[in-house]
Amino acid sequence: MSDWLRQLNKRLFTLYAIIAFFILWEVAAQQQWIDTQFIPAFSTVMAKGWELLISGQLLIHIATSLQRIFLGFLLAVGIALPLGFALGGCLPAVTKFLMPLFNTFAQINAFTLFPLFIILFGIGEGCKISIIFWAAIWPILFTTIAGVQQIDPLLIKAASAMGAKGPRIFFQVVLPGAATRLATGIKSGMTMAFMILIGAELMGSEAGLGWLIQNSKKNYEMPRMYVAIITIAIVGLLISYLLDWLEDSIITWKEVSNDVTL
Repeated sequence: MSDWLRQLNKRLFTLYAIIAFFILWEVAAQQQWIDTQFIPAFSTVMAKGWELLISGQLLIHIATSLQRIFLGFLLAVGIALPLGFALGGCLPAVTKFLMPLFNTFAQINAFTLFPLFIILFGIGEGCKISIIFWAAIWPILFTTIAGVQQIDPLLIKAASAMGAKGPRIFFQVVLPGAATRLATGIKSGMTMAFMILIGAELMGSEAGLGWLIQNSKKNYEMPRMYVAIITIAIVGLLISYLLDWLEDSIITWKEVSNDVTL
């Protein structure tokens, strides 16, 4: 069986499992196997979801959450990648000195720094983006450093001997050599950013999917709360598929680059 057919079967199995879950949910509510005051019927949740979608409220919350996550994530990528390449390739002594410090920082949960971020940036968007940034930067930084360090120095020396200069060595040797680790780090960083996003939005937000859950719970609007939960699951699934595609694209690009180099 070809790889694409295996992937299709895997996706279909996931889809069937999700559909079966929602059917069971609806049946359980209709048969009163569950307390619909706390877990409303799936059809009720979908009706509320359609109402929020038509009014535009749901799209506003989705856009707000995506804006926060991508700003924090892109900031993490913009700092982690250049720093990781520099430390992994050009500054081994500095890397050896800083790694224990970085490892210590990485163990600090972003939410424990919430009071500090409030002092520095206030309760607004800066605070939430900083929490997302803190969660995302470490896996990207560590995998970038490791990816550069794993490159065989003989490849760089061979490229230099053939007349390749700094930029050409970077794009034809270093970047393809570290590509697999980079893909893993970016995927891990985005996963961490998405996981921390909802918690960040529970604190001092006025919009976003996390805020929608908190506000719905506070006002005892259970259907709206479950709409937010399902939306988070769907957005997370779409981001996961996007990251899988990005990882496959990076690995394919690496293979093509290696063939061209050879």
